[in-house]
Amino acid sequence: MSSTEAHHPHFVLFPFMSKGHTIPLLHLAQLLLRHGVSLTLFTTKANRPFITHFLHHHAPDSISVIDLPFPSDVEGIPQGIESTDKLPSMSVFWQFVTATKHMQPHFEQALNNLSQVITCIVSDGFLSWTLESANKLGIPRLSFFGMSGYSTAVALEVGANRLLSGPESDDDLITVTRFPWIKVTRNDFDKPFNQPDPTGPQQDLLMEVVIAMANSYGLIMNSFYELEPLFIDYLNRKSNLKAWCVGPLCLAESGLTVLDHDQNPKWVEWLDEKLSQGRYVLYIAFGTQVEISTRQLEAISKGLEDSGVNFMWVVRKCESEVMSHVVDELEERVGERGIIVREWVDQREILKHESVKGFLSHCGLNSVMESICSGVPILAWPMMADQHLNARMVVEEIKIGLRVETCDGSVRGFVKSEGLKKMVKELMEGERGKEVRKKVMEVGKAATEAMEKDGSSWRTMDELIDDVRTFRNLNRVI
Repeated sequence: MSSTEAHHPHFVLFPFMSKGHTIPLLHLAQLLLRHGVSLTLFTTKANRPFITHFLHHHAPDSISVIDLPFPSDVEGIPQGIESTDKLPSMSVFWQFVTATKHMQPHFEQALNNLSQVITCIVSDGFLSWTLESANKLGIPRLSFFGMSGYSTAVALEVGANRLLSGPESDDDLITVTRFPWIKVTRNDFDKPFNQPDPTGPQQDLLMEVVIAMANSYGLIMNSFYELEPLFIDYLNRKSNLKAWCVGPLCLAESGLTVLDHDQNPKWVEWLDEKLSQGRYVLYIAFGTQVEISTRQLEAISKGLEDSGVNFMWVVRKCESEVMSHVVDELEERVGERGIIVREWVDQREILKHESVKGFLSHCGLNSVMESICSGVPILAWPMMADQHLNARMVVEEIKIGLRVETCDGSVRGFVKSEGLKKMVKELMEGERGKEVRKKVMEVGKAATEAMEKDGSSWRTMDELIDDVRTFRNLNRVI
């Protein structure tokens, strides 16, 4: 073994084909570069342009990118679709996840062809089959997990104690055994988690993900210890799987942005104008995978119009004609008070803008962390996956946001226009809005300190690199 191999670690990164999963791993790549790690990143041909565009602005010529063929002829998925944000419907999400298994032989062949010794493989949790590939080559695999410590710990406790099998109603409050101040409902969980005895292909696939995570060398989390120490300690006591908090990963950015401001995007000019007028802006985004009914879209539109606040709403390019019609009419009615953005944007660039003082969000973890780091309070509107637990963390645990009101009190209930208007105005102008705005500034300061040199996340990353490098050197054939 050469001295270069011993002292210069080389990580392989493999993000899941979804922007919400890819972006934090690209931020992780930036952080690893700052810690002296060389990197190889795996993706597919259709996803490569997005990745190379990002790397061009953030880490030019520093990362080797390898394309793997994505399987064709997958039932329900049109040819050439290789990212979840382009799926015709989220109903075929699990077929998409299953299809990635066909990439395994190509992945292993590419690993064998790498000239540099691999210290560690960091793989998205949904790519559970990469554990088998890592084991074949004797390489430690770290699972990148897109849930907060709070959500992970609560989900583990709820599952271990079969708490969802007890209540009669999906909206009955359930006390979480290990954390009795936390109350959840069956509606805080998606199928099949919220079923008394979950079965079927989706449950089998989820169990593969969980088992692979449990048998990996460790778990990388996009969080920081000071945000949720009780839950991180719980995870590290609960099993032998080490949870490494190395975030918020969005703060790993080198200071450059994906956007090219020479092009003067319309929304940048609009935000600058609002700032010059002394007017605060509500930012609205529901992620790349949420599907919203026409009736709910119309209620959102009416609520924003009636609220009187300035707002910027980022919508997906591939939304239906119905949504296009609804948002087009809204933009016409409110005039200069609101803007609809239909292009891919750097969300953190928006949140960092001085005019933005609130975020109506689905509470995906990336969005929560970006909002914290920008000191912007959240109006939580969770819709799927772990978003409901994240919303509880945001509103009830760390108290950096408020929550939309549903007409029937259910966490999955319909949000009427008048209810949305009320909570938008409360976040932007009310006393509770002032309280959560003050709190999120405090939490944001702690996040920045965690990512600085000698901060908790920086130290954790150093420990992680040293740990896997030592393990790899001890287990390598010399």
